Amino acid sequence: MFNRDFVLKKTKFRGEELRLKWHPIYQNKAYTFYHMTHKGKDEQNRLPDLRRCERMPWAKPTIENCDTGNLKIWPQVRTGKGGTRNRLCIWLQLVDEPDYIVIIDVREGYKLLWTAFVPQYPNQKRKKQKEYKAWLKTLKSPGNT
Repeated sequence: MFNRDFVLKKTKFRGEELRLKWHPIYQNKAYTFYHMTHKGKDEQNRLPDLRRCERMPWAKPTIENCDTGNLKIWPQVRTGKGGTRNRLCIWLQLVDEPDYIVIIDVREGYKLLWTAFVPQYPNQKRKKQKEYKAWLKTLKSPGNT
């Protein structure tokens, strides 16, 4: 499914072809695949995550329909050992199913599909809601009218 949706036939985000993070290659697959199917803070010891795997079919339609329906999308800035990264968060909120979040890394001239996951703890959802509300406030600030 990953190969079909993201390697053989490219997924588009707002009309722009999404790229994948390939390096380091993990078991002959793009590193993006590893991030979308495994969880954990330590990159060398991530564990398979069945929730991520079973939601893999949701990634492409979530990305391609990010401006419709029950989806929230906003920019994020992440700072880490690799420096500052600009990201886009796409949040599919559901009533009878766990939510689903897709992260896109914004690069100079292109975008990378970074990861996708199911928030497993209430604090993860609260953190995303707080980020989203903070972003909405920037849209309503006096400098943005």
